[in-house]
Amino acid sequence: MIKTAILVDGGFYRKRARHQWGIKSPNERAKELSAYCMAHMKKKDGPNTRQLYRIFYYDCAPYKRSVYHPLTKQNIELDKSDTYTWTFAFLEEMKKRRKFAIRLGVLADKPNYNLKPSVTKDLLNHKSTIDDLKENDFEFHAKQKGVDMRIGIDIASLAYKHQVDQIILIAGDSDFVPAAKLARREGIDFILDPMGADIKDDLFEHIDGLETPWKHPQLSFNETDF
Repeated sequence: MIKTAILVDGGFYRKRARHQWGIKSPNERAKELSAYCMAHMKKKDGPNTRQLYRIFYYDCAPYKRSVYHPLTKQNIELDKSDTYTWTFAFLEEMKKRRKFAIRLGVLADKPNYNLKPSVTKDLLNHKSTIDDLKENDFEFHAKQKGVDMRIGIDIASLAYKHQVDQIILIAGDSDFVPAAKLARREGIDFILDPMGADIKDDLFEHIDGLETPWKHPQLSFNETDF
């Protein structure tokens, strides 16, 4: 039996899940994430089965403040937006789930609205003009603070205390590399799940395996399996 902890970069998961499996309600997305993690647990490492220690979910609570929109020249009350309502409901759903530990960072102090890359490209290629811009050509940007730090601290704690034999990290960037190296030095089997996204070739030397259980979601699971 291999005691396994699953760590989920929430911002990355939500973005990839929306890209691959479409828009869903907070409850449906929470069920999907639970099922996705359980798909990892159903895999075997040779003759050994995995036993779930805990699922750690890292994200940021949504903003409650107003942000200036450069096109409309008005302050947008974020706590009245659909994004705020959805994110708040999703985090509440996650808090109710057995074996989930929620780790929340904060969003940066100076969020803003930026032009979408595709819109900027059209402007630069003279396919559109400033007069053609619409409100939805802009997207909200806010940098997360404290999420990567919390992931690193939990990896170090799990490794040093030998609470698990294996860590599965659902993430897509290389910020985890120092923590992964530490865990591997402590004898932890470190698996990366980029959810089918491409990763840099040099990341392979810092992990013990690459694993993505789904290409298409299959939501037939029993939450009592947790």
